[in-house]
Amino acid sequence: MDQPTSTNAAVHADPWDDLRRHTAARLALGRAGDSLPTAEVLRFSLAHAQARDAVHVALDTTALQAALGDPGNASGEALCVHSAATDRATYLARPDLGRRLHADSADLLRARASAHDHVTCDLLLVIADGLSSLAISRNAPALVAAIRAGTPADWQIGPLVIASQARVALADEVGELLGARMVAMLIGERPGLSSPDSLGIYLTWAPRAGRSDAERNCISNVRPEGLGYEAAARKLWWLCGAARKLRLTGVGLKDRSDDASLTADTAAVIPPPA
Repeated sequence: MDQPTSTNAAVHADPWDDLRRHTAARLALGRAGDSLPTAEVLRFSLAHAQARDAVHVALDTTALQAALGDPGNASGEALCVHSAATDRATYLARPDLGRRLHADSADLLRARASAHDHVTCDLLLVIADGLSSLAISRNAPALVAAIRAGTPADWQIGPLVIASQARVALADEVGELLGARMVAMLIGERPGLSSPDSLGIYLTWAPRAGRSDAERNCISNVRPEGLGYEAAARKLWWLCGAARKLRLTGVGLKDRSDDASLTADTAAVIPPPA
């Protein structure tokens, strides 16, 4: 019996191999005997390591501030806050602490609001590490730039806030303390084996502590391989316009931004919940 002349000759290709050109999902991997090919095992190990790193590597807030540019703040710096989770291990084990501000951060925001006579803004952007600091370092600067570029003339964006060890609900307290009419949390999503750098946007009307996830709208998988920055920014601004008309976000606000015949202005015809 002839022996294979190379490692590749021992690998039996999957007949669905052409599908791999259309997705990053792990399919049509082929086989070597009763096992996966060595190359695919190594790729899986790499993807798993990248997902773990995305969760555990700390967000470099200094580098992020430099990449973000003008934070929209008179001090020339973004406002950096921290949740009540003191370290990454606590953050992962205690999601509840990631939803609350550390007392020092809460005092910082109160002082900032007091110094500016509690001036409100229409939209506050909070940038948080979440479950993937990689998603933030790779995508947040370009996404923030796209959001700023699309800002309607009659809207006021507040100062940028960078939050460490943060869950989505932390933005409610941040927005409440800074008097924002709406808050958009840009946060690293739970990494997948083919997407360790996926960023999500969570929009909440009239943020305050105690808001539920049913009162938010989510835009997910923001990254070059998913939803592009300009498309995500357009979707966010459509939702913001509709939210201002209806004075709510969440289950009462349906995302119809992909309907070319429907603008944010016409969203007012969507009936709010009884």
